[in-house]
Amino acid sequence: MSVPAAYLGIVLIWSTTPLAIQWSTQGAGFAFAVFARMAIGLMLAAVLVVAWRIGLPLHARARRAYLLGGASLFGAMALTYWGARYVHSGLVSVLFGLSPLMASLMAAVWLGERSLTPLRVFGTLLGAAGLGVIFLHGDSLGGEHALAGLTALLAAVAIYSAGLVGLKRIGDDSPPLATTVGTLSTSLPFFGLVWWLDGGAVPAELPLRSASAIAYLGIFGSVLGFALYYYVIKHMEASRVALITLITPVIALLLGHALNDEVIGWRVWAGTGLILLGLALYQWENLRVLTRLLRPRQA
Repeated sequence: MSVPAAYLGIVLIWSTTPLAIQWSTQGAGFAFAVFARMAIGLMLAAVLVVAWRIGLPLHARARRAYLLGGASLFGAMALTYWGARYVHSGLVSVLFGLSPLMASLMAAVWLGERSLTPLRVFGTLLGAAGLGVIFLHGDSLGGEHALAGLTALLAAVAIYSAGLVGLKRIGDDSPPLATTVGTLSTSLPFFGLVWWLDGGAVPAELPLRSASAIAYLGIFGSVLGFALYYYVIKHMEASRVALITLITPVIALLLGHALNDEVIGWRVWAGTGLILLGLALYQWENLRVLTRLLRPRQA
């Protein structure tokens, strides 16, 4: 597989996922939409594991990774699907762009990592300021329950970031696709429980756009995107991979405006700008490395 093609695939998948999440819940309900997505993702990932003879490790570290990964996936995705109904789709990508900042803070506290340089601390503060700008007038960002939606999404990002730090602490080296199967297998019963508590009904007439969004998320968002991400990490410098979190929020906001008629006010752009500036400062060392790599060589 071409590394640039895989990189572009990740950018496209991560940029379109927030809008697909919002579309998938229209006419289907958030509980059914997320359960159906995870079920599709698990079936596809399991087929690939069997077809490619990858195997499913069941040693102690793998089991801990599956349990932690499943718990964080359930918490993050359940809250994301619930909250995404009430805010502009692009804001989902903007808020998840904060995950490197949150994960760094958690790693410093839980793992004792010394990665919080003064520049990264300043970048984190800028990100927090951008978040404050967005939340300050959150009631005008999508509906009457927009603040509740934003709060749910922020909690989802925190759970997702905590899961990343926890998985790093476990240090499981199982194949990524096997980890996907184990994580989805662990989380799927809880998604099913939420769907059952929500009524457990299959929509009689599922709109084509909703059905297509669910299938897209199950195939691309839950399986292909995960596999491409690990492939790119393996074959590309971290400095270039880090740029994904700077690119996708802007594309997601523009897609929401163009395809979902979302009105993006100046406060959203101002808050997004502060968050992206904070991320850029956080990734400054990686960006400097990337600049040197792209600089034309002297003859």
